[in-house]
Amino acid sequence: MSEARDWNAKTIAEFRANEGRVGGVFEGAPLVLVHHRGRKSGQEHVSPVMYLPHDTAPDIVYVFATKGGAPTNPDWYRNLTAAGEGTIERGTATYQVTVHELTGAERDRIYAEQARRYPGFAEYARQTAGIRIIPVLELRRA
Repeated sequence: MSEARDWNAKTIAEFRANEGRVGGVFEGAPLVLVHHRGRKSGQEHVSPVMYLPHDTAPDIVYVFATKGGAPTNPDWYRNLTAAGEGTIERGTATYQVTVHELTGAERDRIYAEQARRYPGFAEYARQTAGIRIIPVLELRRA
């Protein structure tokens, strides 16, 4: 098992054992498990991802395709946008979501709020400046 897959597997197990809470780099941060199917393989994958809750709509969360500041988008982002839907685990709830990619000022506003709350996101934006704009997805309970 690769180091990244092993880390994901441990994070997923901890999330499920502790009603959506984990320690380490995610301690105290809102985390969801995003279920998505591979565009080519059709295989189901699960990715732990930080989220930003919507201010007033409890059935909407925003996720950020940072890939830790890498120059390319993560596979989970490509899989979700291709499918237009997925499933998330949030706390102890699991539910279907629709996927909508934010653009322009709306995307910028949501990303800026996440970066204000979690400065690592500002660093990811600096690392990808001139290479790519980090996508922001709205996941809405279906």
